[in-house]
Amino acid sequence: MTKTLKGIAASDGIAIAKAYLLVQPDLSFSKSVIDDVTKETDRLQSAIDKSHDELQQIRDSAAKSLGEEEAQVFDAHMMILADPEFTGAVKTKITDEKVNAEAALDEVSTTFIGMFEAMTDNPYMQERAADIRDVTKRMMAHLLGVELPNPALIHEEVIIVAHDLTPSDTAQLNKKYVKAFVTDIGGRTAHSAIMARTLEIPAIVGAESVTTDITAGQEVIVDGNNGDIVIEPSAEEVTEYQEAAKAYATQKAEWQKLKNSATETANGVHFELAANIGTPKDLQGVLDNGAEAVGLYRTEFLYMDSAELPSEDDQFEAYKAVLEGMNGKPVVVRTMDIGGDKHLPYLPLPEEMNPFLGYRAIRISLDRQDIFRTQLRALLRASAFGRLRIMFPMIATLQEFRQAKGVLEEEKAKLVADGVKVGDIEVGIMIEIPAAAVLADQFAKEVDFFSIGTNDLIQYTMAADRGNEHVSYLYQPYNPSILRLVKHVIDSAHAEGKWAGMCGEAAGDPIMVPMLVGLGLDEFSMSATSILKVRSLMKNLNTEDMKQLAEKAINVSLTNDDNIKLVKENVKY
Repeated sequence: MTKTLKGIAASDGIAIAKAYLLVQPDLSFSKSVIDDVTKETDRLQSAIDKSHDELQQIRDSAAKSLGEEEAQVFDAHMMILADPEFTGAVKTKITDEKVNAEAALDEVSTTFIGMFEAMTDNPYMQERAADIRDVTKRMMAHLLGVELPNPALIHEEVIIVAHDLTPSDTAQLNKKYVKAFVTDIGGRTAHSAIMARTLEIPAIVGAESVTTDITAGQEVIVDGNNGDIVIEPSAEEVTEYQEAAKAYATQKAEWQKLKNSATETANGVHFELAANIGTPKDLQGVLDNGAEAVGLYRTEFLYMDSAELPSEDDQFEAYKAVLEGMNGKPVVVRTMDIGGDKHLPYLPLPEEMNPFLGYRAIRISLDRQDIFRTQLRALLRASAFGRLRIMFPMIATLQEFRQAKGVLEEEKAKLVADGVKVGDIEVGIMIEIPAAAVLADQFAKEVDFFSIGTNDLIQYTMAADRGNEHVSYLYQPYNPSILRLVKHVIDSAHAEGKWAGMCGEAAGDPIMVPMLVGLGLDEFSMSATSILKVRSLMKNLNTEDMKQLAEKAINVSLTNDDNIKLVKENVKY
C-alpha cells in the first residue's frame, strides 16, 4: 500500500529506485552448550570464508574509488581473519568448552580488544582494537545469518535509507548506483545533506521514521525538491514523478545556459557567486557550474582523508591544484577546522561535554603551532599560483586573529628570506561566533574580508545544536535576530572598504538570497550545484526592491515564519 512521508528537502532532484537499508542489524545472541563440535567449527570456518570474500570485494572497490592507501585497511582486516592466534583461539574455545561459535567469538575478541586497548604507549597497536571489532562484527553477522550493510558493494540503482549518514558513509557512496538518500534525522546543514548536494543526488533528511516505515527492496520515490518520500507508489504516481523528473532536467538545462553569464540582478548589479569545496576533486563541479570563485575550501578533508598529518608538500600540491584550476579566480582557503564533530584518529582530542564549544579549529591551530605553521607554509607557497585568500575559522576575539596573522607573517618572512615566491594574499576571518559578529566593526579595521558561516552562527546564536532533532525547530536562518547580526557584519565591512561574503548553507537558500541581496552581501558561496539556480533567481531581483524587503525582514517581521511568508509574497521564482 502506498504511503507518503514528509522530510526536509536537502538536495534537489527526483529519484525512483529500490530501498537499500543502511541500518546496523541486531547482533545479539544467546550462549549455549553444543554437542557437535565439528559442526560448530565448520560454522565458524564458513563465517571466516564469507567474511574474507566480502572484504576482498570491499578492498577492490575501495582501491578503485578511494585509492590504494585507503584500501589497505581492509588488508589488515583480512590478516586478522587469517591469524591463527585469533581464529585458532575461537576454535579452541569451541572445542574445549563446547560453547556455540557466537559465544566463543565474542569472548575471544573481547580479550584481544582489551589487550590492544591496554597498549597506551603504542598508538598503532591500539588501532588494531578497532580492526578486531570490525572483523568480529562481520563474522558475527555471518554466524547469525544477518546482512551487514556494505555501501561500497552496491552494484544496482538504489535509494539509501538510514537513520543518519556519517562522512565516512557518504564517502563510500557510488553516485553511479546511489540515486538518492533519505534519513530519519538531520537538517539542510548536516554533513550528509551537504555531501548530497556535492554529489548532485536528491536527498531528504529529518523524515523521522524512514528506517521503520521502509523495508529493504521496496520501491521508493524521493522528491528532493519538495521533501516528499513515496513508498510503494502506484503506476500513476511513478509516471507522474517520471514526468516531474523530466521537467526538472529541462529546468537544469535552462540553468546550464547561464554557466558563462555574469551574476547580475534585474537592474544590473553584480554579485559574486562562489562554490564550497572539500578537495581538489570537487573542482570539476565548480567549473561545470560557472562559479566565479571558490568561497570556501574546507581543508579539514585533507586531514580526514589521511592516515597521518598531511605533509607540507602534500598540502601544497592540493592547494596549488585548486588555485591553478581556477585560472586566476579567487580561492578562499579555510585553515584546519577540526574538532566539534570532526575527529582525526592520529590527533586525539580531549573528551568534552560540549565539543562544539570546545577545543577546535583556530584554538587547536594556535595551540599546536607545528601543525598550523606547516599548513600556512604550504598555503604561502601555493599563493604564487593563483589568487589566494586565507580565512581563519572560529575566531572569537581580536587577540586570536592578531596571533594567527602574526604566525602567518612570520612564516611568510622565512619563505621570502629563502627566496620562495609568495603571492599577494588577502587574510580574513569566518564569522560564526556571535561575539565576532557583534564586534565586526572593530574586526573590519584589521581584516581584509569577512565570510559568514551561518551553519554555526545560527546554532550558537539560538543555542540549539543543528543535529539535535529535539531542538531543530530553533535552527532558523530567517529569524530577525540572525538577519540583524548578518546586517551588522556586512555594514561593518563596507564602512572600512572591505567585502563580506557568506559560505554557510544559507548563501544558496532561495528564501535567504533575496534578503541577502537587499542587505548588500558581496559574495555568496554555496554547494556548486546551487550556483546556476541562484544565478537564475538573481536575474529576477531588483536591488532597490530587495533593500525594502530586507528592511521589513529585520525591523517589521518578528519570526522566522514571517520572513518566509514575506519573501514568498514579494519574490517571483
